[in-house]
Amino acid sequence: MTQPIAVFTDTEDLDPEPGARLLADAGFEVRVAGSRDPDVIAAAAAGATALVVGYARLDAALLDRLPALRIVATMSAGHDMVDTAEARRRGLWVANLPDAATEDVAVHALAASLSLVRRLPQADAVVRSGGWSEDFTAAELPRRASDLTLGLVGLGRIARQFAALAAPVFGRVAAHDPHADRAGWPAGVERYDDLGDLAAASDVLSLHVPLTPGTRGMADAGLFARMRPGSFLVNVSRGGLVDAPALLDALGSGRLTGAALDVLPVEPPAADDPLRAHPRIQLSPHSAYLSDTSRRSYVRGPAENIVAWHRTGRPLTPVVDPTATRPAAPAASTTALTEGAVA
Repeated sequence: MTQPIAVFTDTEDLDPEPGARLLADAGFEVRVAGSRDPDVIAAAAAGATALVVGYARLDAALLDRLPALRIVATMSAGHDMVDTAEARRRGLWVANLPDAATEDVAVHALAASLSLVRRLPQADAVVRSGGWSEDFTAAELPRRASDLTLGLVGLGRIARQFAALAAPVFGRVAAHDPHADRAGWPAGVERYDDLGDLAAASDVLSLHVPLTPGTRGMADAGLFARMRPGSFLVNVSRGGLVDAPALLDALGSGRLTGAALDVLPVEPPAADDPLRAHPRIQLSPHSAYLSDTSRRSYVRGPAENIVAWHRTGRPLTPVVDPTATRPAAPAASTTALTEGAVA
């Protein structure tokens, strides 16, 4: 029997070795393309049965060049980098990682929210510039978290854990997810059936949905206009959820006091990207998912999906099941509005 081939496309700052070892022990020849470039991937994955994908785009054109491919495993909860409709049409499995960094992203979202509310970057800047408390309080005072409402857009795994962490800190926690089962709605989280109503009731609005045609640019001028004056936006999901010019306008007008963005429309951003320079935007480099533990999970998890498929004919967490008459339910959550990829 010909030895099956598994290929890692782009691993960015992750070490593929733990996943590669798992695949090799299962009988795979393992290759690492180390690139998002479709030409490099096509060359490295010639004859490959399995592909482990980071940020690389896997579209119809690239799939045409990989006729032996049978399974794609993403290194993330989200799978928007894969053309799932094409994968389904071609009979390919697609599997994701629903829980590799749930805790890490939820904690990051909480930390980002509290940093905005307590104005920690501004306090740091005052001290470093030689000032002290009177210089800090002369601008804007921090807010008391227990006076504020945290609003969650989407109620998947990450948002639910964020809600549990935030409940003892914020005065209220509320959420909008029209696809979440009412019977399984978490206790202590107020439900809003209308997104605009949630925005109007929230002091901190945090996005926890995947990037789809329906959610792209959902945080736009219309949504910002519904938000409370002086409120905050947090995004740890996908940069494309936010209309960047509208966000800059909302910050400039004072409708929003600040924003914390772990993800941006273009990553990494250009040197002259206005999001990088805005004093009211707190940035992190798409790192919410990172921890010493998650770094291992992000390379072992896709390998475990591929090994399970190789041995049983089915990955552990499929999002595209070519044997099903209907699309597989997203493994990232029981809800349709689930978090985007975090790796």
